[in-house]
Amino acid sequence: MFRKCCLVLLGVVLPFCASSALSETDSKEEWDRIVGGTKAPNGSAPYQVSLRYFGTRHFCGASIITTKVILTAAHCVDRMKPNYLMAVVGTNQLNSGGTLYPIRKIVCHEDYDNQVIKNDIALVFTLTEMRFEPNVDAIELNNEPVMAGEKLLLTGWGTTSYPGKAPNDLMQLELNAVSFEDCQEAHKDINAVFETQICALTKEGQGACHGDSGGPLVREGRQVGIVSWGLPCAKGKPDVYTKVESFMDWIEKTLDEDDKDHLKELKKSKSQLG
Repeated sequence: MFRKCCLVLLGVVLPFCASSALSETDSKEEWDRIVGGTKAPNGSAPYQVSLRYFGTRHFCGASIITTKVILTAAHCVDRMKPNYLMAVVGTNQLNSGGTLYPIRKIVCHEDYDNQVIKNDIALVFTLTEMRFEPNVDAIELNNEPVMAGEKLLLTGWGTTSYPGKAPNDLMQLELNAVSFEDCQEAHKDINAVFETQICALTKEGQGACHGDSGGPLVREGRQVGIVSWGLPCAKGKPDVYTKVESFMDWIEKTLDEDDKDHLKELKKSKSQLG
């Protein structure tokens, strides 16, 4: 397995990344579907990304935020080399369709902590621009507070059971936002919940699971959260998401720094060419 943080942390807490990098004989590699969800209509989530090892094995979700930038969870890509990773966009099916993009660069939050799963956010830069079309488009990022009880939409290829078997179709699930205080109380004996996180729940038997990590939690077409961690899976406790609102400055700063670095590289290349 490439990522230590995909293993059990703090006893029962698991980030929701898939185990698809395990050996063929390990049944845990089949942990890949939302619990209690329904099929997402084709084209309903054009921002959805499947992150895959070497372009074939799905292990995490993500979302498109610009023509060359993808948003995901740090625990999905921490210490991963870009050439291990490819992004597939434009399809709801894991085994067909879509366009594959190689990855140029990965930037995890500098204060990401895999022990308590804090600052669990990363940006992934594609080698070439993604071509936008009806089934491929960026999602707007939310910079406004989310109130308890608001309806949120989760999409992903996470397991429908724990453990379970990988689905082919993208799944969706409507959830309710949970207050910070209620989420803290629910997880007080499990793991810390921070103000830079948002929680969501409907009922026992519905929620995120392995393979959903890094995927988008959306309110009215704007992304409010990134799938981070929970008590696997759908056990009646809120799932915990990185709160996008809390990291807008970090996202903008990282994008600006990449633009500057890219410009320097272009100037260097031109000078070398004479």
